[in-house]
Parts: sequence; C-alpha cells; structure tokens
Amino acid sequence: MSHPAEPALVHPTTASVVDYHPHPPKRKKPLASDLLIAEKAKKPAIFTLENLRRDALAGTVTGLVAVPLTVGICLMSEYPIQTGLLTVVFACVIGFVTFLFKPGNYVGTPGVAAGLAPVLAFCVHKFGMENMPFLIFCTSVMQAVAWKYNLQRFVMKVIPVYLVEGLLAGIGLKTALKFLPYTYGILGEGHEWMSMERIKMMGLSLATLILFLHLFGKYKAKFPAVPYVAVITLGVICGIYMEVPMLHIELSAIKLAMPIPDFNVLPPKMLVEIIAYAFMLCLIDVIEQVMSNAAIEKLDPLGRPANSNNSLFTIWLANLGSSFFGGMTNLDGLQASATNALAGAVTKVSNLFTALVLSIFLISPGLLTHLPYFALAVLMVFTGWRMIAGLVHVASHGMYALLLALFCGILTYTEGIMEALIIVLVVHLFINFVIFRHDHIPLIDILKKFTHKFGEDVDPRSTDTMLVHRDHEVGGLRYSTISHNAAEKKNLTDFINDWAFGINNHSMAAVVGCYDMNGLLWGTFAKELREGHHKIKGYFEHLFELEDVHVKFESGEVRQYKDIYIQSGKYVFTFKRKKELISVPARYSFVCKKEKTGWFILEHHSSEFPA
Repeated sequence: MSHPAEPALVHPTTASVVDYHPHPPKRKKPLASDLLIAEKAKKPAIFTLENLRRDALAGTVTGLVAVPLTVGICLMSEYPIQTGLLTVVFACVIGFVTFLFKPGNYVGTPGVAAGLAPVLAFCVHKFGMENMPFLIFCTSVMQAVAWKYNLQRFVMKVIPVYLVEGLLAGIGLKTALKFLPYTYGILGEGHEWMSMERIKMMGLSLATLILFLHLFGKYKAKFPAVPYVAVITLGVICGIYMEVPMLHIELSAIKLAMPIPDFNVLPPKMLVEIIAYAFMLCLIDVIEQVMSNAAIEKLDPLGRPANSNNSLFTIWLANLGSSFFGGMTNLDGLQASATNALAGAVTKVSNLFTALVLSIFLISPGLLTHLPYFALAVLMVFTGWRMIAGLVHVASHGMYALLLALFCGILTYTEGIMEALIIVLVVHLFINFVIFRHDHIPLIDILKKFTHKFGEDVDPRSTDTMLVHRDHEVGGLRYSTISHNAAEKKNLTDFINDWAFGINNHSMAAVVGCYDMNGLLWGTFAKELREGHHKIKGYFEHLFELEDVHVKFESGEVRQYKDIYIQSGKYVFTFKRKKELISVPARYSFVCKKEKTGWFILEHHSSEFPA
C-alpha cells in the first residue's frame, strides 16, 4: 500500500492535506441548489447610497471591536498603544485605496497581526525599539518580492495547513497565559495572596467571561460586535463604581523617520538576525493572509472571489508605510473581517469608518484609561483560546496531522515560532522519506513527488494520489487520479464506503476524487444535472455548508453488466439546524467502473423520498 506524502486519513482517497478552510457561518436551510449560485452571481452596483449606509454601520461596529483587540495585541507585543492604533488606521486607508484598483478581498478589515505579537515582543527585547522600524521595513520589502513574483501560491504547498494551525495554537497559548494574570490582579498587593479583594476580582472576571461566551454564542452569526461591546461597557461601569486596575497609557510621540538603523552600533551578526526574523515575519504574515482570504471569500455577501496576491500587495504597502512611523505589521484579521462582513459590509469603504473610530482613541488616548484590565484580559484570553481551538479542525486530517500540529504548538510555546517551524518541517520531511523508502520507492521518484507540488498549475490541495489543477477554459479546478494502488484491490462496497467516509469527514478531494473526470451527478438537493469535477465540486461545497452533515447507507443491491457495476438503494443524510438533528432519507444509484487505477463513479443519482 503506497502512503501519501502527507498521510492525513486512513483511506487513500482522503489524502488531501490542504483541503481545509475556516468554517463559514451556518445557514438555516440547505442551500445546495443552483438558486443559491444564481443569487450569488447577481452582482449589483457596488457604490450606492444603500451600500454606503451598510458600510458605514459595519465599519463603525468593526471599529468598536478592533479597539480592544488592538490594545491587547499592543500589550502582548510590548508596543506603544498609540503606535498600534495608528498602524491599523493607516492600514485601513491603504486597504481602501488599493481596493479601488487592485482588490484582494471585498469585506476584509486590516489589523495588527495577533499571530506575530510574541515575535514582535521578542524582537523588541532582542534588537531594541529603535531597530524595529528597520525590521518592519525589511519585512515589507520581502513581501513586495513575494507579491511581484506571486510567490504566495507556493506557500501552502511548502507548509501544510495543519502546521499553521499548530503555530497559531502555540501563539494562542502564549496570548491566553500572558493576559490571565490580569483577570485576578488587584490594586495594592498585600501579604496575603488569596485576599477577599482577589476573590472578588476572580468572580468578576469569571462572570464577565460567562456573559461574553453567552452573548458570543447567541449573536456571533448576526451581531458579532454585541459580546465585545457588552464586555467593554460592563468594564467601564465597573471602573466607575469599583476599585479595579485600569488600563495605563504611556503617551508616546509618533515621529516620521527613515527606517534605517545605526549601522555604526549594529554588529553584523545582529543585522543577519534582523533579516532572518524579517523573513519569518514575512512568511507568517503571508500564510495568515492566505488563510484569512479563504475565509473572507466565504463571508462575502456577493460571493466575490478573493485574490491573495492582491491582498499581499496591500499588506506590503501598508507595512512599508508603517515602518516610517515605527508601526507594526498588519493583515486582514479574521475576527475583525468576520465582524465587518456579518455586520453588513459590502465594500472596503467600511474600512474608512473603522479607521475613523480608531482615530478617536488615537487622538484622545485618555479615553482608554476608562477600560479595566480585567475586561481586556477576558477578550484576549478568549482570543487565545480560539487560536488553540483551531486544532479541532486538524482532526479531520487524521491522527498524524493532529500529533504533528500538537508537537508544533508545543515547540512554538517553548522555543519560538521560527525554531518550531524549522524543526517540525524537518521531522515531517523525514517521516515521509522513511515511508517512501519503506515502500521501496526509488530516490529519484521521491524527489519527483516533492518537486511535483511546485508545478505552475498544480493546486496546493494536490496529493500523491490526486492531482488538482486549474482548468484555464472554465476557470475552475479539475481533479484527476494519479494512482490508486490500494483502491484497485478493493471491492465495490469498500469503494462506496470510501465515498461515504469522505462525506462524513468533509474531505472535498476524497469525495470528488471518487468520480470520473466526466462523471455525472444529480445530487439530493440539486436542481440540475452536473457534469465533470468542477461542477460536482461546486455541489459538495454547498452541501458541506450544512452543519455536521453525514450520510449512512441503509440498503443496497448490486448489478453487474460486464465491467459496469450499479448499486442502488437507500441512504440517509443528517445535519443540524438550530441544534436540531434533521434527517433526509433518499434513494440512490451509483454507476461505477473498475479500472487499473481503481474504482470511479460514472453516474450518481440521488433524490429525496416523497413526503
């Protein structure tokens, strides 16, 4: 049995390791029909008074959420809070300007990069704040090179998405533990640690967290700003009537200056280290932006595609300008972007209103002194926890991916991002090399497998058994089988179970790879017949939008006509709607053919049983 380069699941047809995107908001009804596609395809005029009203409201709401998040990340990065606010304001303006002629995404909102906060804090201690502008300048130059040559298309081919989740989990753990002491900090530390004042503070922080989690679960799909505004409001009220530690603002003058360090006092070794850390900042910034773009594209109300390379153009331009006033790195943060999209944004005009809200606190930083530390800590501990919780998605890639991601997260927490990334990538390559050699694969073929991932038209979701490439005629993706050495030994039942395994694990490559290149599908919830991998993939993309969708076979009969096999019977689809389990019994027919490379579905018909 041949092993894939990145063994993600136990079945050979589920070998995709990059087929993961952050989950979109759950919809109330099944939306797998072409009516949804047609509705998304209708693109009204963007710049209208109605859209301006929606963008203004969404941008204002997003700004209210961005303020505490920016403050928290600044504390984590050990950067002046005013510098962080100015970074976001500047990035919002740049984001709007570049949107007019080179849109990356349409409803994303920039912010300081939470994933880079520990690295920035480390660099501040190592190189000094006076050398940070040069570090950010070098980062922007590297990102400019990556944009010029569209290098972002190779990033996710080099680094599996589950390793990125591991990195973020390690950073999330650092973030949560960094702010945890603020949840029990009190004024005037006494001899007795567990004093009544501290117990009250713990109770207040816990009650605030419970309130936040309740409101977040209730309003995250429609009004995501509600829990953040509620916590800040509660914190301000507590600050008025209670003696609690309040946010301290150290005013810092913002000056324009060339981002050039003093080479007379900067030793050559430290210069090399600055370049190395700039490369790491560049790499992580690009990875996070690519992942964010995938999620933002799903959140776009008009279904417009995101262009990661155009987003990279916006990032490096904003980072370049940021280096001239000592600012931080930026990207389209998922939390702010999700808030912006769900609040009703249609265009990047919303960024201008977000910048306006942040400018108020930038001009009058004294307003932030009314914010207690415990309220800010609750938000940042939750932010860190969400980064850790991303590991749950890695489970869909299999035990190997989960263990490697956990190892990466632990190393990130204990050693640092750069060290963790290098060590885990070396371990990952070594494991795959040993597996290939165990299967007696020649060294030259192993090298071909590794270099194959960098082909111009090869999609990062390609695996050793499934080649994914872009069809320039239709503009979509085509899935073609490279080898099914294990599948050729299977019977029809095992093959159909592979298809069900792909459905139940939401693995797009596993499911689509079961169909012939020109296969036909009339899906259970579809309104038309679909032909070919591109259209079949579109159907399953919408099917997987249903919450916790699964399929279970209940009966089936097989008929064989020479080399054609037909299995017909009954299966049941289940999914959740408002936490209620919905069952949809359906009849099916699979027309399959076994070839030398394995089984393939030629035609697949499925329809609901009459009510």
